[in-house]
Amino acid sequence: MEEIVQIPDTFIEAHTDFNSLVGALRNAFAQAEVMVPMRHHHDFPNPAVGSESTLLLMPAWNPSKEAGVKIVTVSPDNGQFDLPSIQGTYIYLDAVKGQVRALLEAKSLTAKRTAATSALASSYLSRPDASSMLMIGTGALSANLILAHAAVRPIKKVYVWGRSLEKAQAICNQLTHLDLELKAIEDRFSVMPEVDIIASATLSKEPLVLGEYLREGQHIDLVGAYRKDMRESDDACIEKATVFVDTYQGGLKESGDIVIPLREGKLKESDVKADLFGLCSGKHKGRSSASEITYFKSVGHALEDLTAAGYYFDKYTCQVSKT
Repeated sequence: MEEIVQIPDTFIEAHTDFNSLVGALRNAFAQAEVMVPMRHHHDFPNPAVGSESTLLLMPAWNPSKEAGVKIVTVSPDNGQFDLPSIQGTYIYLDAVKGQVRALLEAKSLTAKRTAATSALASSYLSRPDASSMLMIGTGALSANLILAHAAVRPIKKVYVWGRSLEKAQAICNQLTHLDLELKAIEDRFSVMPEVDIIASATLSKEPLVLGEYLREGQHIDLVGAYRKDMRESDDACIEKATVFVDTYQGGLKESGDIVIPLREGKLKESDVKADLFGLCSGKHKGRSSASEITYFKSVGHALEDLTAAGYYFDKYTCQVSKT
C-alpha cells in the first residue's frame, strides 16, 4: 500500500501561484468532467457558546482519475478561542484503486481555492483595467482575495475594512512586500463608490455592501455569508447588478445573498445570467459593457477543492521526487 502523503498548510502557503491555480480551475470548469453531488450541510447546536456550528461534507470525483472529500466545521464564535471559524481536512483519493493518496489541511486549501475562484470570476466579470479594490473582512480569506484579484487585474490601490481597524491594519501589514498601496479604513462607505472591485468575506447577517453606494462599472465579489440567514449585500445591489454565481447547484440554494431576494421576489432564477461552468466554457461571455455592474456570489463547490487538492498534490510529489 502506498504511503499516505500529508500536506500541511505551510506547504500550501509557500507553493501557491494564483495565476496557475486560476488556470487549473478554469480548465476544470470548462471541461466539466468532475462529478459533484450536492454537499451535505448540517447545522448543529453548540450550547457551550450559545450559537450554532455547521458541518459540511463536500465529495467530488473525476471517474478513473481522482476523487476526494472535504470535511469542514464552521464555528462563527471561534474568535473567543483565538481559532479560525473554518477548520477541516481534505482526503484526496485515487479514483481507480480507492486508496487515500493524501491528507491536506483544509484551512489554507479552502482559502486559496476560494480566492482563486473569485479571481477566475473576476477575469470574466470585472473590467480589464480594474486597478482599485475594497476588501471587506479581515479573516483568513482577506489577504488571499487581495493577492488573487491582483493576479488577474492590474490592482494598485487596496482599502481594507473590518469591524476592528487594528485587524484591518494587520492585513495591510501582511502585504507590504507587494507593489500595492494599502490602507486600513474606518468608513467603508467613503471609498465604496470609488473602487473598481468590492470583495467581501464575512459571516455577517446584515448587508455590508449597499446598492446606494455603487457606481457604474464596478464588480462585486461576495464569498462569505454561507447560510440562508446571512447576507453581505442588500436588495439594491441585486437590483442594480447583473448576477452570476459559482454554480447553480449551490449558489441558488445556500446563501441569503441569493435565497432571500429569490424568496421575496426581488430576483428570479432567470435573472442569474451564468455560473462558472457557463463562463469558462464560453457559453456566456461575462461582462457585456464597461458600465455594467457585475455581481458574483460564491458559496464554494467541491470541484474547486478537488482541483486544488490535485494541484498541491502534484506540486508536493514533484518536490519530493527532486530531493
